[in-house]
Amino acid sequence: MLVAVAFCPCPPLLVPEVAAGAAGELDALRAACVDAVGVLAAARPDRLVVLGPADEAGQGHHPEGALGSFRGFGADVEVSLGAAESVPGRGLPPSLSVGAWLLSRTDWADAPVEARGVARSTPPERCAQAGREIAAAAPRVALLVMGDGSACRTVKAPGYFDERAEGFDAGVAAALGAADLAALAALGEEPAAGLQASGRAVWQLAAGAAGGADLRGRLLREESPYGVGYFVATWS
Repeated sequence: MLVAVAFCPCPPLLVPEVAAGAAGELDALRAACVDAVGVLAAARPDRLVVLGPADEAGQGHHPEGALGSFRGFGADVEVSLGAAESVPGRGLPPSLSVGAWLLSRTDWADAPVEARGVARSTPPERCAQAGREIAAAAPRVALLVMGDGSACRTVKAPGYFDERAEGFDAGVAAALGAADLAALAALGEEPAAGLQASGRAVWQLAAGAAGGADLRGRLLREESPYGVGYFVATWS
């Protein structure tokens, strides 16, 4: 069953070496993410699953020890998923690499780790089913869910300005903070895609996993420093 969830954003800029001179701008966001991972450790899971949006090459299962790299973002930084020795094979997609980096920041060794790359276009019903399957796979499962909100909050945002973005992000923040499973399940595929919200599918997967778990939510941080909605929340 599901015992805890941490929701974090997944921009590579969370890694200070990637952000370089602008690293200090996200210090508070990094600190909130570390606090959220602490909630997972406190739940004493026997399995941690990291979820993140991925393109076709990064979709599916990634084992503990899988490697990720930020060289494509201008930083000579390599990360390994969890505490196991590195495992050769395909690399982690960016969202899961950020998740692996967060776990390394907290010296995660509280439970075995695996990861799953999720297509952004995954239909809500498939997300819910996948979530239920993950929650049923071990007695005490925790999730680290990596995903961003809209990328259309300002004219300088990656997706330019869209007047719907602020309302969309406000709804997501409220749903994550309240552990409102119905509100997350109701997020529309088309609005999320139009606003370039990478987290829609993984949030709905978490909602599916949380059915019947009676978890309470807490929103730790919400901001949009680069015109992209970032949220940090926990369910426990």
